[in-house]
Amino acid sequence: MPYRYIPCDNFEIYHVFNRSVAHQTIFLQKYDYQRFIDLLDYYRYEKPNIRFSEYNRLSIEAKQECKQRLQTNHAEITKILSFCCMPNHFHLLLRQQSNNGIAIFLSKIQNGYAKYFNLKTKRFGALFQSMFKAIRIETDEQLLHVARYIHLNPLTARVVLTRQELERYPWDSFMSYLEVKNTDLLDKTILMAYYRSIDHLRTHTFDQADYQRLLFVESHLYHDAT
Repeated sequence: MPYRYIPCDNFEIYHVFNRSVAHQTIFLQKYDYQRFIDLLDYYRYEKPNIRFSEYNRLSIEAKQECKQRLQTNHAEITKILSFCCMPNHFHLLLRQQSNNGIAIFLSKIQNGYAKYFNLKTKRFGALFQSMFKAIRIETDEQLLHVARYIHLNPLTARVVLTRQELERYPWDSFMSYLEVKNTDLLDKTILMAYYRSIDHLRTHTFDQADYQRLLFVESHLYHDAT
């Protein structure tokens, strides 16, 4: 995979995204999506003691102990504010916590997933188009727009067809914000500071659902990732 350095500043928030080579489907079944999310969870910490492939072979109890050690002894190199995994691409909203944290994080998760997917499907070569793309969040308005954009992505692209389905889409952080699913993967404090309640977040998200479907075709900013 070619390396392309993306300069990111500590404690700034970035919309990070990438898609597969030739738009091929890279999440073929539920386990593939879960594998990618588990990589996100594992490599957000600084210098884990073992590779993810070794960690993944541990028993449930050993994994819990390993995760506890990571949380206690290893700082986060990036905080994950929101995410969405789609059949051939992903979106992340990240806050960099340490020098080069986002680049290190993306390198590990993309390389880790590519090795897993290539072995599983007996393919060779790069899986993703590039290292990744990153857009710095400059304003509060942009932050809320991008978070909404990420959470609406499955509905916008018609991976799910209804708002009810979106609220149950398991490979998107929207479920966690609605408290349908609990996870410690996310730092929800930054986004939730802008909302009075979960219902307020839900309403704000769906208010622009139809408009976003129009932008799905028109927007030059995101056409490479959607």
